[in-house]
Amino acid sequence: MAVTGFSGASNTAQSREKSVDVAIIGAGPAGLTAGYLLTKAGLSVAVIEKDQTYVGGISRTVEVDGYRFDIGGHRFFSKSKQVVDLWNEILPDDFIERPRMSRIYYEGKFYSYPLRAFEALWNLGIVRSALCMASFARAKVFPNKQVKSFEDWTVNAFGWKLYSIFFKTYTEKVWGMPCDEMSADWAAQRIKGLSLWGAVVDGLKRSLGLNKVPNDGMQAKTLLESFRYPRLGPGMMWDAARDRIVESGKGEVLMGHALKQLASDGAGGWRLTASHDGGETVIKATHAISSAPMRELAARLHPLPATSLNAKALRYRDFLTVALKIKADDLFPDNWIYIHDSKVKVGRIQNFRSWSPEMVPEEGVACVGLEYFCFEGDGLWSMPDDELIALATRELAQLGLVSAEQVFGGAVVRQEKAYPVYDEDYASHVAAMRAELEERHPSLHLVGRNGMHRYNNQDHAMMTAMLTVENILAGARVYDVWCVNEDAEYHEAGNEGAEPDLGSRRAPSADQAAALASIREVPERIVPERKRDAA
Repeated sequence: MAVTGFSGASNTAQSREKSVDVAIIGAGPAGLTAGYLLTKAGLSVAVIEKDQTYVGGISRTVEVDGYRFDIGGHRFFSKSKQVVDLWNEILPDDFIERPRMSRIYYEGKFYSYPLRAFEALWNLGIVRSALCMASFARAKVFPNKQVKSFEDWTVNAFGWKLYSIFFKTYTEKVWGMPCDEMSADWAAQRIKGLSLWGAVVDGLKRSLGLNKVPNDGMQAKTLLESFRYPRLGPGMMWDAARDRIVESGKGEVLMGHALKQLASDGAGGWRLTASHDGGETVIKATHAISSAPMRELAARLHPLPATSLNAKALRYRDFLTVALKIKADDLFPDNWIYIHDSKVKVGRIQNFRSWSPEMVPEEGVACVGLEYFCFEGDGLWSMPDDELIALATRELAQLGLVSAEQVFGGAVVRQEKAYPVYDEDYASHVAAMRAELEERHPSLHLVGRNGMHRYNNQDHAMMTAMLTVENILAGARVYDVWCVNEDAEYHEAGNEGAEPDLGSRRAPSADQAAALASIREVPERIVPERKRDAA
């Protein structure tokens, strides 16, 4: 993680050697949850974090000159009572209730999110709506009979015109791959209830006075009208977790410590070496918990795992936020807006005051974060900060949201490995590494988004840590942390019986499964024909 802009900070520690019960790699939601619960249970822990200043990982809150930036936006909502109770335990007095609002922005107009067909056609105007309907009719008369990709499915459902306006641009910005290479299954899962034909029929009925019941051409989707949020951003939660670990007298959180090596001691334990400005710190531990990216962990394990090449093949999507200070009242009431416009590179804009008024310390100043999705090392990622700030300023003006003269400050936050990439080979790579590590190193535990290479929510990452702590305290892998439980009927039943293929491992309870089931859907690449034929 790199933060540059108005100011900077650093933190170092002296070289030393220490013995603890559990060594934890990474001070994100998973690592800090594990550290807090382990110290609460009386075990000693040492948490290493490569960032010099911030804990929380992607859920941190960056502060520059009193302005606070949420990295991507993090609502505090979970179906799991255990997770909610833990949030309340760690941060009992600092949650606020915030209204939820997000929209799509396209060519100077706002559209509801999720998309509403009737509203979309109305906002697009007569000519463009007619083209959309003609394209829709053509798709219905001449559908693609071999639906493989996101593009195939969406064009069949809505026609090429509506697909190109509302689905293609943003999806490709986020994931960095063409829609014709993404699986159709993902489109079917993500785009539900939207009926273009229903919108047309509804519009005709309205014009004839036959339907006065509010309808937007899609089935109602239940979205939270409000959400809880720490008043100073999500980093407030993880700062508090860090402080509680340290105050317990049983734990340390070592900032500016990067994993150099995690070596088996030959007796089931671990010797972790972390590098920092002052040299190296060696931590001896009975157990090790890693939320580091699987690719990085494999490269630093000793002995080198046989599946290191599998781990090396795992890929990640990165992004950066350009935060701009603007001389104006809030530009829009949304928490965030999606930018479905191919003329600009920005994919999403966060409005920090709408998340919490305390994120923006000055009245009459708006602070927004323009998010750019990229790959580490590409043109956007490598662009100097002043050029990124200039780009964001131009694009904000180009979108018609503000004039460039109103912008009077900016800062850049880079977030590497924000999203694990689900390509055609990732599942086999992850499975291979998981199987080897569980067999050879039962005292090594993988948790969190990057630790398990799963695009999960904050509460899911926490639950993987919570179950891992239960396993450590029990002295055995009682719970299968990898049991995401994608079977909806299983969730509803809440059956706690062990699955036959899990051996002695117990399946999560209904409440635990509620968090584990929160993993988010991501597009998978279409398996190339040559691989499909070989299979």
